[in-house]
Amino acid sequence: MAVMRTVAELEERLSRPRDVLVDLRKLDGDILILGAGGKLGPSLVRLALRGVAEAGTGARVIAVSRFSEPGLADALRAQGAVIVEADVADDAALAALPDAANVLFLVGAKFGTSGREHATWATNAYLPGRVAQRFAGSRIVALSTGNVYPLVPVTTGGCVEQTPVQPVGEYAMSCLGRERVLSHFSVRDDTPMALIRLNYAVEMRYGVLVDVAAAVLGGHPIDLTMGHANIVWQGYANEVTLRPAPHGDAAVRVEPDRPELVSIRQVAHRPGRRMGREAHLTGTEAPTALLSNAQLCHRLFGYPDVPVAELIDLTAQWVADGNPLLGKPTGFQRRDGNF
Repeated sequence: MAVMRTVAELEERLSRPRDVLVDLRKLDGDILILGAGGKLGPSLVRLALRGVAEAGTGARVIAVSRFSEPGLADALRAQGAVIVEADVADDAALAALPDAANVLFLVGAKFGTSGREHATWATNAYLPGRVAQRFAGSRIVALSTGNVYPLVPVTTGGCVEQTPVQPVGEYAMSCLGRERVLSHFSVRDDTPMALIRLNYAVEMRYGVLVDVAAAVLGGHPIDLTMGHANIVWQGYANEVTLRPAPHGDAAVRVEPDRPELVSIRQVAHRPGRRMGREAHLTGTEAPTALLSNAQLCHRLFGYPDVPVAELIDLTAQWVADGNPLLGKPTGFQRRDGNF
């Protein structure tokens, strides 16, 4: 993947459809994206627009958000999206949304959970049920998280879809609540549904690699206790989220992270060498970590197209050049589930 020097180049690469998106030709009806203004939403909207254009189906891509970022709604509208400025937590606004055969549900709360547990549960567990009721019978793809799993020994290679859940902390418990509520309405209303348990998607402005590279550049210590993680290119995560949701009577769960484990120690040393700086490492790797194994996802949707080493180098270059960051640390070091 070519070095990206500007936000425009990054956004173009994130939204560039691969040949596998030809299966959008099989997807009937419009695509409604709830939470289109978040950190993940804009690139997913752009990918949907480009994928639909190449598929030639004429489907509308409807982007729904409060759109708090200035200029974002106008930019997506100029690229062809139908913009609906709405707070989906409002009953009237949710009821007024246009119908769509395909619904991508990206809304969620993570940071600020401690002290605001009530609001976190309302967003992560109560709201999904209302959305599922509003769009009963549509194909729904909803983002979840690998945090619903327990910390597991690194030697296991990570959790799979059949691993018993054991969420740690209020955030993870509320996310399991989201899955259970969505699964209930999937079964009750015969709504085809896919739940995407995503650990850490990365791009040059956000993610575990940005957290580590920024710490190296700033001379800040990097705690190695959570010594391993899964990462995946955000463009691939978008692709998996966008492709047709599986049909069935119950929810299908897939994890789009990479099957191999990424060592935080090694991740820290590589940008350090590129930046000419020494990584300041503290602590010792624990024998367990929050890990997922994505082999089922890769069998269904193919393998990620950007190697880990390339992602590390691209991120280090981006951070070293002083390019814009989203300013949203992942908190990947947390082992107690408090965010």
